[in-house]
Amino acid sequence: MALRLISRRSLACVCSIGSALLASSVMLPGAAQAQTQAVVPDMLTPAETTHVVAALKASGTQVYVCKRDANQQLAWVFKAPSADLYDAAGQLVVKHGAGPSWQATDGSKITGKVLKQAANTDQADSIPLLLLQATNAGGPGMLANVRYVQRLATRGGVAPSAPCTQEGEEGRSPYLAEYLFLE
Repeated sequence: MALRLISRRSLACVCSIGSALLASSVMLPGAAQAQTQAVVPDMLTPAETTHVVAALKASGTQVYVCKRDANQQLAWVFKAPSADLYDAAGQLVVKHGAGPSWQATDGSKITGKVLKQAANTDQADSIPLLLLQATNAGGPGMLANVRYVQRLATRGGVAPSAPCTQEGEEGRSPYLAEYLFLE
C-alpha cells in the first residue's frame, strides 16, 4: 500500500515510523529482537519524493578486497554488497548486489548512485547510512518507479578487523540494514 505524503517533514516521519517497525523485527546475531527506532537524518531525505514504495530489511555481507593503498600498504577496500531483502512477512522480495543494484522477485531492477551518507551514531562499527539515487535498470514491477533508496539502521558490515595479507584476497563482513525505496 502506497502512502501519499504532503511534505518533506511528513516523509521523514513516515520513513521513521517504517524504519521503527522494521527495526523492531530485525534479529541481531546472538541477541533478542532489536527494539531501537531508526531515525532518518534530514540530510538523507530527498525533498521531492512522494511516497514509500517498499520498506525492507536486509541480511547479508559487505564484500571487501585487499589492495595496496597510496603508501603501498595492504588494506581492505569495499567491493560490493551481497544481501537478501525481506518484507514484513519474512518473504524474500529483493536481491542486492554490486553496482549497487537491487533486483526484485517480480523482475524489476534498479541501480544506485550514492548521493549522501551519514555515520550511524546509534551503532558504532557499522557501515554508514546512505541516500542513493536510483535509475531503472529494467523491467516493470515494484522497483520500476523508484527514484531514491535509503539505507538505514545499519548493523555491522565494516571492513574485517584482521589485516589482509595478500593482494586480491576477499573478506566478508555480515551486516543488517533497512532499505526504504522511495518514488
